[in-house]
Amino acid sequence: MLYLIGLGLGDAKDITVKGLEIVRKAKHVFLEAYTSILSVPKETLEEFYGREVVIADRDFVEQSSDDILTDAIDNDVAFLVVGDPLGATTHTDLILRAHQKGVRHRLIHNASIINACGASGLQLYNFGEIVSIPFWTDSWKPNSFFDKICSNLKSGLHTLCLLG
Repeated sequence: MLYLIGLGLGDAKDITVKGLEIVRKAKHVFLEAYTSILSVPKETLEEFYGREVVIADRDFVEQSSDDILTDAIDNDVAFLVVGDPLGATTHTDLILRAHQKGVRHRLIHNASIINACGASGLQLYNFGEIVSIPFWTDSWKPNSFFDKICSNLKSGLHTLCLLG
């Protein structure tokens, strides 16, 4: 079984009890480490969980996901995600691949930046479309987010901008 487990927003202790129980019994534990940044080092997670945690960067997830999924056919595999597992399309893609391979999966939800923006005093229903603003490179300067921000502004809505 593949478990996609949300870690919440803060530190190692933000994992749910259900998520922690799964991590402690899983054969392998992976930490997805490119769609968001956890505020504690991997070693802190390992100490709290009592388990080795393997960092899964973009290349690992995109090129080795078949290995993860094959292992999850006969074993429990925990795939840790900062925030909530459904906060990025990468995780949805992993779920779709699992489904195609006949690998059972389960989501363990947790708090995400979407929930946390309520701490600003703004109500979630006053937010328009969320936009991602990627870091620019010398050869890549996308601006597709700009039109979405303008559309939200025109509608009188706030915009949550996720920085790449």
